[in-house]
Amino acid sequence: MKRMLMLGGAALALSSSLAMAQPEDLLPDIFNDPPPAAPAPTPTPRAQPAPGPAPVAPAPGETSAPVIQPLPGDAPPTPAIADIDLPANFPSLAELEEMDESEINELLGLRPKFDVPPMARRAMERIGVISSSEGGFPSRALAGQPAALVRSALEGTRGPLVSRWGHILLRRTLASRMDAPDGMDPAEFAALRAALLNRMGEVRIARSLVQDVDGGNYTPELSAAAFTAFVETGDLLGACPISRLHSEHLESGEWTLTQAICDAFSGEERAADRRLQRALGTGEAEEIDVRLAQLFAGAAGDGGRGVTIEWDGVDELTPWRLAMARALGTELPDALRADAPARFDLFEATIPATPLPQRVQSADRAAERGILSARAMVDLYSQLYASDAVEAGERVPSVTLREAYVAEDPAARIAVMRGLWGEDVNYGRMVLTAYAAARLPATEALAGDAGPVLASMLSAGLDANAMRWADVVEEGSLGWALLALANPASGAVDEGAFRTFASDDSSAESRKTQFLLAGLAGLGRLDNAVVGELAGDLGIDFNRQTAWSERIGQAGRYRNQALVALLAGVGMQGDGWHRMTARHLYHIVSALNAAGLSAEARMIAAEAVARG
Repeated sequence: MKRMLMLGGAALALSSSLAMAQPEDLLPDIFNDPPPAAPAPTPTPRAQPAPGPAPVAPAPGETSAPVIQPLPGDAPPTPAIADIDLPANFPSLAELEEMDESEINELLGLRPKFDVPPMARRAMERIGVISSSEGGFPSRALAGQPAALVRSALEGTRGPLVSRWGHILLRRTLASRMDAPDGMDPAEFAALRAALLNRMGEVRIARSLVQDVDGGNYTPELSAAAFTAFVETGDLLGACPISRLHSEHLESGEWTLTQAICDAFSGEERAADRRLQRALGTGEAEEIDVRLAQLFAGAAGDGGRGVTIEWDGVDELTPWRLAMARALGTELPDALRADAPARFDLFEATIPATPLPQRVQSADRAAERGILSARAMVDLYSQLYASDAVEAGERVPSVTLREAYVAEDPAARIAVMRGLWGEDVNYGRMVLTAYAAARLPATEALAGDAGPVLASMLSAGLDANAMRWADVVEEGSLGWALLALANPASGAVDEGAFRTFASDDSSAESRKTQFLLAGLAGLGRLDNAVVGELAGDLGIDFNRQTAWSERIGQAGRYRNQALVALLAGVGMQGDGWHRMTARHLYHIVSALNAAGLSAEARMIAAEAVARG
């Protein structure tokens, strides 16, 4: 019963009341009115061959022997070439002679389904990146859940998430080695997870996920998700197995050009050149894309094409163009890169071919989202500091970070950190300084700076270091509020201190106070009667239920951590914390805490107050 907690007519056939009750920006229409689950395929009975005539025994004295050469007239006549009906566009004999093996196989439909021998093929089970022994969720965590529920949660989370810690939790869920829900094809489950990882900017994890599936088991949806992951990680050649096995799965100019590149690197340069010339001549791809592909494909041969890349007249930077330019070392116009959407920073920060200064510039957004950890940020800045190929002016941020670690005066270190954070508080830079903040002494002299210092520590989950400040922070201050939520030891919180915090809160619409109350209530650190009174003062109704809140609450009570994480992702969508409501935060924190994910619940609640 527990595994089938959402059955009984409620397998995510979410009522229209969800769309009316919840903010439109948090719960998409697909989650309110999910598509019906695909019916299970009905096996087609095979026709049984008609029995042939019984063999005739030879007469006595006769011997039976095979006919070595048929008698004239016994064999059917061989049709002449002129009598065979060929397609109107079938190549001529001269054109066939010019074709490479791959083109002939594609023309005749002779492409193999698998590119690995039978004994080496992998089962379509436990597809993912991390096992339960490595921190992932159990393989059967979603197997007993309705396919419609899981499908709608995956499709309905369009990304990004407002919470860095929510992003990290959802990434862990999607990367886990899990079986598909009953009634869902494993290839569809892999495609849905990879597509969501792509939307979140986690293209490296998506690439690893799709590579856990043999090419012969790919569907068009899985091929599309895989192609996006390969492009946005700058790994164009990684898409070659798909292009050889499933060239018909995708239709776009970029896909055609990628096929040509794969032909070139397979030794079929003539086929590659014909594809590229055809794409240019027919207008299937724009000239800038063809020229980039020609330059890339040329690296597989003599490399002497003399292709020149001209960006004049190009007014849009696509992920494919960015990946090609970085792989080729082609300089991008500053204006073209600056006008690109913010999501380009997410995979630009992780493409190894991106110049180091540009990677550092893009890293702040990736760290804020949860794609880069605090350690990864420090490593990146350390590379910048040690690089001899970077000008002195571009190394300034890394020199500043070093001062945050080694300055003798703790007050000077905090001043350096504030300089890195900026006046508008860049949260990605707070992630960068997390370990430097953890090295600060917890003294009364620094109590006035405790709020942002603790927020920096908690961005990397350093709650044990943060709790050293428990006797230093002033009751009712921002530092007190963060520790009240982040404290690993559950304990009651003083109502008077909460009211002091609320009276000093200058955030828009008292958002920090609302988030603090939602977090404390979800963690069970305030008496229910006090919660009701304080919620009434703030105009919050934690008791109002919707289809989403009922389901995430049920999943929490049944301690299904993977399902809680998926539903929490649905409720945390948005481009900033102004999109989050205290009621949604309460249900998320409460369900995570009930499911045994108390660490994630505490970090999400603390982040909400820090960034609210």
